[in-house]
This record gives sequence, C-alpha cells and structure tokens, in this order.
Amino acid sequence: MSSDKTIVFGTGPLGRWVTHFLLEEGKQVVAVNRSGRVEPALPAGVEIVAGDASDAAFTGEVCSGARTVFHCAMPPYTRWPEQFPALTRGILEGAKRAGSRLVFGDNLYMYGDVHSRPMTEDLPTTATTRKGRVRARMAAELLAAHKRGDVPVAIGRASDFYGPFVRNAGLGEPFFRAALAGKPVTIIGNPDMPHSFTYIKDFARALVTLSESENAFGEAWHVPNPPPLSPSEIVSLLEDELGHTIPVRAAGRLIISVLGFFNPVIRETREMMHQWEQPYIVDHSKFDRVFSQKATPHRQALRETLDWYRERA
Repeated sequence: MSSDKTIVFGTGPLGRWVTHFLLEEGKQVVAVNRSGRVEPALPAGVEIVAGDASDAAFTGEVCSGARTVFHCAMPPYTRWPEQFPALTRGILEGAKRAGSRLVFGDNLYMYGDVHSRPMTEDLPTTATTRKGRVRARMAAELLAAHKRGDVPVAIGRASDFYGPFVRNAGLGEPFFRAALAGKPVTIIGNPDMPHSFTYIKDFARALVTLSESENAFGEAWHVPNPPPLSPSEIVSLLEDELGHTIPVRAAGRLIISVLGFFNPVIRETREMMHQWEQPYIVDHSKFDRVFSQKATPHRQALRETLDWYRERA
C-alpha cells in the first residue's frame, strides 16, 4: 500500500484546504465529490473522481491503495438527517474494505446546549436538536468501528469556521461582502456574546496533523482556535482593517422564525440558536498538550479572508 496516496471526500472549503496541506507534504491526492467538477479548480496534480460516497462498493474501490482517508464531505444543511449518516457509513465502509485509516472533520453540535460551559472532548453528547443527534450518532458509529478494530478513526472537531472558500456560514460570503462595502452585517443571536471561531486553514491543518500521529486515533480532538471573541469584536477588527464603520444588525429568534418561512436554510438555523445567545467557548487544551500547532490570530485570519474576497470582487 502506498503511504503517499490519500483520499479526500469532499471538495468544500475544508476538503480544499486539507488537499492543499497534503500537497505541501508531497502526497498523492485523490479528491472525491458527487459531480467530479469543482469551481474554482483544485490545484494541479489533484485527481478528481465523481461518485456517490454512500455507495460502499464505490468508496471501497476509490479508497483502494490509500493509507489515509479524510471525510470532509457534507450534504446540504437541510438534508443532514436523511443523507449524512448514509454518507458517513459509506466512507467508513470504503476505508474498512481498503484497509485505510479514517480522519473525520466534525463539529460541536453533538454536545447540545452546554449552558455557557467551556466545551471539552469528554462532555456527554446530549444534543436534542435534529442536527446534533445526527452528529452524535455518526461520531459514536465511527469510534465504535475503531474500537472493534475495523478502521483506525480520528475525529477533529471545529467550531463555527470562516476563511477563504467559506461562503455558506455565519461569517461567510454575505457577511464579508457587506463588511467590505461598509453595509450592515447580520449577526444571529446576541452579537456581544463571546464565541469560539475556527479559521478554516487551522481546521484543515489540524486534521492533517491528527492523521500523522498514531496516538490521535480512537479519539475526538478539538482543533485549535484563537481566544474567543464576540461577533461585535470581530466586526471591530474588520473596521480597523478596512478603515470604515460597519453597521451591525442582530437577528434574534423572532426574525429567524419569520425569515425561515421563506428560506429553508435559515429555518434549519433556528434550532441552533443557543450557540449564539450565550457564551460558546471551546477548550482545545487536549490538542495543545500533544501537538505544536497553534491557532492563527483572528486579525491575521481576517486579513487573509478579506484579501481572498477582494481578489474575487
């Protein structure tokens, strides 16, 4: 088995940056998505394969010969309960058939409402939301597969992320386009609550770091984040960078409920409002104790993100 061949399921922002860091290490990368196309194009040298990742026969074939498989794929936000578990099981089974290791890019939904408590990896997965339960169930299945000896599995968990290529997020394209133009930005929930945000490059780099450590497998890890900032403080940093005022509009539960009648993605956001109405703090000290990777400071990450949007203006 070649130690240089690596499979990355998903060509969204996380999959893109995982691919980027793997190429920097000289890995042979095969990227997999449903269409076999991606815009803007992935770096030269990356093979792109089209297929249904929920099909174990397909995933087993595409994973053949790979030492490591990265699961960075995600169905539409509105279709998680229906599509995400099957997608994850297909990738898991493909890695098992190929004798590969699996690294999964996860989030924090499975913990549910932690009532402002800093989140650590040993918290119970007691989410009552639809999407939280989906995440909890998938993580449990993956770690159970590792425990059985089916597939070595490592899980990296990030908070709400932003950065180049991240368009559909709270700090996504509408937010940064409005900020660049000096127009009002919309903040969900309370804009003054401290919140852990993950820079997308840090998330991807952490997954690659986990893939290279035998001690990382069999566990979940919170990836590095810079110190928490409120959305209002993020806006203040952007104002410093851009040199103009950025008005803020807060969207509480009532506004989200009304907008949800017309927009299914916003409707799905309502059950996650607890994340934006109270402190949402991630403890990544476990990762810090083992690995040397540090989080990118928010000011630098925001500057790089603004530059990326400016290049595509």
